[in-house]
Amino acid sequence: MNAVVRLREWIFRRVNGEEGIPVPGPLVGAEDFERVYADPAADGRSRGAGLSDLFWYWLAPGPQMHQEHLEPGERYKTVARTTRQVLAIPHDRSEALATAAAQRALPNSRVQFVRLRDLMMPIWAEVYYELVFDEPCPPSARDLIVANADDVVTALKGLSLRHMSRRERLTRYLLDRIDAGTCPVVLPPPFTAQETAWYLQGAFFNTAVVQMSEAMAHVLMLAPFCTDISDAGLDRLIDETLRVHPLFGIAHRITSAPITVSPAVTLPAGSVLLFNYLAYQRTGPAPDDDFDPSRWLTLKRKDAHFIPFGVTANRACPARGSAPVMMRAVARVVLTSYRVATSAAHTRSLPNRGPAFLYRGVSPSRRLVALRYADRVADVVRSLKQLVLGTWMVVDARRQKLCATYFEEVSP
Repeated sequence: MNAVVRLREWIFRRVNGEEGIPVPGPLVGAEDFERVYADPAADGRSRGAGLSDLFWYWLAPGPQMHQEHLEPGERYKTVARTTRQVLAIPHDRSEALATAAAQRALPNSRVQFVRLRDLMMPIWAEVYYELVFDEPCPPSARDLIVANADDVVTALKGLSLRHMSRRERLTRYLLDRIDAGTCPVVLPPPFTAQETAWYLQGAFFNTAVVQMSEAMAHVLMLAPFCTDISDAGLDRLIDETLRVHPLFGIAHRITSAPITVSPAVTLPAGSVLLFNYLAYQRTGPAPDDDFDPSRWLTLKRKDAHFIPFGVTANRACPARGSAPVMMRAVARVVLTSYRVATSAAHTRSLPNRGPAFLYRGVSPSRRLVALRYADRVADVVRSLKQLVLGTWMVVDARRQKLCATYFEEVSP
């Protein structure tokens, strides 16, 4: 299986090309990571990076309206301000929304096999629907949101081709709500209704739902190793999970001006910087892969190389205030109702979607043995599927050149 992974990576480099300066890496060490990331010249996002064609392909439709991929300027400022307004809610409301959605989603049986990411997606679909529309989420809208988010993340992991019809059904729903005047969140002119629909889909019903579902799947897979489920204990569980399995892998930025790293190193304008969150969080006071929530009893966030929601000066996650509160609320609901057990592989990419048992009483030990072997067999199949489908999507993205074509057509 490792040979298949290496082959997949080789094909990706052959098709997509070698691109970018790794950070931390030979030119920029961990000690300069946050300073370079926060530099005002590390502000380009999509234009000028071949890698952007692939990300735009995965995030379609409307990747040009995805907040993380908008170039700096007034359009980005307006979109970012709108997102902050939606997410600027009191912690007690964040907690109440997440708690209620989690209680509705939990099964009602003594032992239940689940895919944790799949269990979490309806929760976050309902939460972010209510934040956007200020009304309870109907099942039909929840199903549209989940289908969209699942299709995006499954394609991102190379486990399925894109199904644009699933995504466009959600786009049409959002556009209908905007046209009918029943969507409280709209972008001001000169943004069009279509652009608003794409923005809402990308920011709230794609990124937010996917990232929060993945985060909670990781948290719950590691919960058996945490005995303290007080609020403080859950906070440490969440922080340590995000340290070991950061949500963001590599963020790329294109420099708009030279950045001086040291007297001997200057990064020229037009450089594609690849900020590796996992590598950075393995440096500093917590350089290991060991899962140990108790480290946060003495380790302060400001001292650790720990950026679970990015760097504040450069497009940090707009949900960084509300997300930890909501994650703690969902973890509390699940872990006070059930115990969690899994014997499946647990990696940052989580291609198996977090298979686990929720149970009350006696641990389902025999079923855990079966799960371990079933997951190993499935991993071989998944890896081969990623090789074939991932290669096809990289080739198709390079052929379509969504990002490059967009910037060729719009005025500078």
